[in-house]
Amino acid sequence: MSLKRRRFLALGGASVFGFGIVAIGKAFDWVKGGTKATTDIGSPPESLTSADHTHTQTATAVSQALILRFASVADTGTGDQGQYAVAQAMTQYQSQNPFSLILLAGDNIYTNGEMSKIEAVFEQPYQALLKRGSKFYACLGNHDIRTENGEPQIRYPGFHMQGRYYTFHEQTVQFFALDTNPSAPWQVQLAWLERELSRSEAPWKIVFGHHPVYSSGYYGVNQALAKNLAPLFQKYRVQLYINGHDHDYERTQPINHTVYLTCGAGAGTRPVGHSQWTAHAASDLSFAAFEVYNDRLEIRAIDANHHVFDHGVLPLKST
Repeated sequence: MSLKRRRFLALGGASVFGFGIVAIGKAFDWVKGGTKATTDIGSPPESLTSADHTHTQTATAVSQALILRFASVADTGTGDQGQYAVAQAMTQYQSQNPFSLILLAGDNIYTNGEMSKIEAVFEQPYQALLKRGSKFYACLGNHDIRTENGEPQIRYPGFHMQGRYYTFHEQTVQFFALDTNPSAPWQVQLAWLERELSRSEAPWKIVFGHHPVYSSGYYGVNQALAKNLAPLFQKYRVQLYINGHDHDYERTQPINHTVYLTCGAGAGTRPVGHSQWTAHAASDLSFAAFEVYNDRLEIRAIDANHHVFDHGVLPLKST
């Protein structure tokens, strides 16, 4: 697997879904070097007049105003100690930084997507969050489709799914949930995704699915998704793609304006490497927390010991 990860620029193999071969294209367009990227709002120059100073202070206050908080986690549905540790960390973080929206990026029920386990692997581990009114929006992982192709989970009210793929809005963000499994109706889904992205007037566009596009983890780069999703993300300025499947945390530098975030260490971990696009990677039990502002999106990775071990800032780019 490591050879496949290190050869991502070549990507000469056949697509696992049969979609063909992908070439990555442009160089990365974010801050490089180190594990963090930040945006410095700064202070007004001393030469400004008082009126200009007031205007700048107002603009800065607007940019600093928090619009939305949400979280993401994936590969959670074990009901074991690791899942409870991450759930407890999420609960504690939420008590200090209130949020009510959580993206659940697949493999929601191990091992075969059996709804008979829903209490043990979802309702009990996240009981405190659910009691506080948190809403989980799920997508289907490879383990989830082993039972009736995932249909029971789509119907489960606690996952708020509107189908195998769907979209919803929260404040200035439009979210797009995908079924990234090989069995998904790809031709129809891709046409739907392009139609919805082309119609979207949301400043922030965030897509989530189970499988990674770019990854330095066990599964590496997914050639089919890179070929079929990445060009749409670039065309319609999708700022963020969130996934699981690889049981680790990895934040990329923007690849053609899109950050790819693996957040699959919600119950267990695997080792993760480091590729030239990697901004930060770790194999710690963890979840991700997000803050949306008018001019930027802040990403924090938080481990089961309640430590923030990564912080990235994605500025809003005009289209």
